[in-house]
Amino acid sequence: MRINGLLLLLLVLSGCAKSNFATYEPVYSKVDWEEQPDYSQLKNWAAHPYKNDPSDSLPHRLAKNFQPKQLVDVFFVHPTTYLDPAMTNGWSASLKDIALNIKTDFSTILSQASIFNEVGAVYAPRYRQAHINSYYPKTKLDTLNALAAFELAYQDVKKAFDFYLANYNQNKPIIIAAHSQGSTHAKRLLKEYFDGKALSNQLVTAYIVGMAIDPAEYTSLKSCNTPTETGCICAWRTFKEGYIPPFVQIEKFNSIVTNPLTWDSNQPFAGRDANPGSVLYNFNKVIPKVAGAINHKGVLWTPYPKFFGNVLFNTSNYHIADYNFYYMSVRKNATDRAMQFLSQSADKSH
Repeated sequence: MRINGLLLLLLVLSGCAKSNFATYEPVYSKVDWEEQPDYSQLKNWAAHPYKNDPSDSLPHRLAKNFQPKQLVDVFFVHPTTYLDPAMTNGWSASLKDIALNIKTDFSTILSQASIFNEVGAVYAPRYRQAHINSYYPKTKLDTLNALAAFELAYQDVKKAFDFYLANYNQNKPIIIAAHSQGSTHAKRLLKEYFDGKALSNQLVTAYIVGMAIDPAEYTSLKSCNTPTETGCICAWRTFKEGYIPPFVQIEKFNSIVTNPLTWDSNQPFAGRDANPGSVLYNFNKVIPKVAGAINHKGVLWTPYPKFFGNVLFNTSNYHIADYNFYYMSVRKNATDRAMQFLSQSADKSH
């Protein structure tokens, strides 16, 4: 889970510097926010179909032929962006932190949530996320503070999802998508709202990326085994080929791992030639054949990625690029699964 700070910085700076990939230039003003988010207010959504935001952005190559299908709703839970070494706001991010909101919007919302802007309407709540140190407590007090921070964050996500269901969903099919801390919360959301529940009938798929998922965690929800299977979970954690981090070595289960190039449990290997496109620090540039995908004992491996500037990518943990390495593949797969879901629903109605 260690973040490659340099690449994150490049992602954020490239988002702020370029104006031709988005039609939206947010106006962030200092106002008296309710500390507990009111999700009837668009300011408490990082992405929402009722406003222009970075999730609406497209890499330049895709803009000419963009035909939004809006087949489903996508509820996206963003990863940790509260990395402040001084922990200025304590263990939980403040929704009044304008700089953090901008950082969130022009990093994860731009480069991850935008993957889903063709298949559906993207909803991504702002929430009082736990600080990155919550994943690495050093003392018993740290652990208690971290647990409280995660609980506060989840309650915000849950409140946002409740508001979404009550006011926006109107029985539409749903894709749940998340990364890192977002996946920590999305895993729980799946358990409480979908696993063995009536709402599972609306679940197209769940992309729960960047976190371990015990296959035994759910009663009825299972991992996706084919490219168009629906009502299931896709998950992966990306590392350099040959590397298994210490925290994975001590896990007592083999996490669900989906190959984000083949999408087929019977095809656990795909070379980089099978990768239609990654989106990295230059959002406008779709780069083919950057990364391969090899399922290995609960993690996803790729040979050292090939792209200009990869000499700066000096880590074996590719967590930051879990989605971005496979941007175009995930984008297409989301549409394929949505089309299959709607086809199945039509068949049932006859």
